[in-house]
Amino acid sequence: MAIINNATLNALRTMVRKEFQNALVNVDPKYKQIASVVPSNTKSNTYGWLGSMPGFREWIGDRVINSLKEHGYQITNKTWENTIGVNRDDVEDDNLGIYTPMVQMLAQEGAEFPDELVFALLEDGFASLCYDGQNFFDTDHPVNAKHDGSGANASVSNIKVNGTYTGKPWFLLDTTRPLKPFIYQSRRALALNTLFNPTDPEVWTRNEFQFGADLRSNAGYGFWQMAFGVKDDLTAANFWHAYEAMKAFTRDGGKKLKIRPNLLVVPTELEQAATKLLEREFIDEGGTTVNNELKGKVKLLVAENL
Repeated sequence: MAIINNATLNALRTMVRKEFQNALVNVDPKYKQIASVVPSNTKSNTYGWLGSMPGFREWIGDRVINSLKEHGYQITNKTWENTIGVNRDDVEDDNLGIYTPMVQMLAQEGAEFPDELVFALLEDGFASLCYDGQNFFDTDHPVNAKHDGSGANASVSNIKVNGTYTGKPWFLLDTTRPLKPFIYQSRRALALNTLFNPTDPEVWTRNEFQFGADLRSNAGYGFWQMAFGVKDDLTAANFWHAYEAMKAFTRDGGKKLKIRPNLLVVPTELEQAATKLLEREFIDEGGTTVNNELKGKVKLLVAENL
């Protein structure tokens, strides 16, 4: 039996922090593949610059100042935590090995938690507003005929829905730009905290030491033009529908945005269909074996959170 003193508690702190940090090294979250990480130093960030980004023009005479559209799209930070209790008797009995996997799981869950926030935006995007006041995936995104916004709006769609489809949605994204389709806003990074003093209230009242991790962050939508949501079968025809629609997107004024779809995001239920679509060398087309024109066309990301 170990006597609980400063040396014992320091050993406990060292063990917990070492296992936590070692576990973080082996975690590879996926959210950065589809979301830009934006630092935050306030309660919330307002992304007033989200809107039509002007293109370059020949410089003749004075510069033409493009005033960015003002939008009130705001992401408010939230605080997230996960706390574990360590029975004081286990510390006295030098039985800390049973907590090692829990520390490692705490680190993994914390590092991967942004995945939950970011990938939830995909399915939620069919009913969640983005900067232009429309749902992120919608049929009525307004694009103006003039670059200064003084013309008539046209409705542009980044969605395909088959009313009889009962499966999970899938998504085609352009993640080649500095700002990806989604935003992960980080106010305070994941950190480990401990309550390992015998005089701590929880030790006094509950006979347990505690350690936990917390972070402060949130996630939201970037440019809808860089994503296309499909509630229909994952077929070559539907893929091309989404791909060609994205390539045709324009900024205000009618100039092409040069969208480059490069990532197909699917839930685990569609992994097999997506793998066949993008990796098979040959496919059957009307009873004839032909080369698969979609082989390697885009990368595949299977999202367990969808």
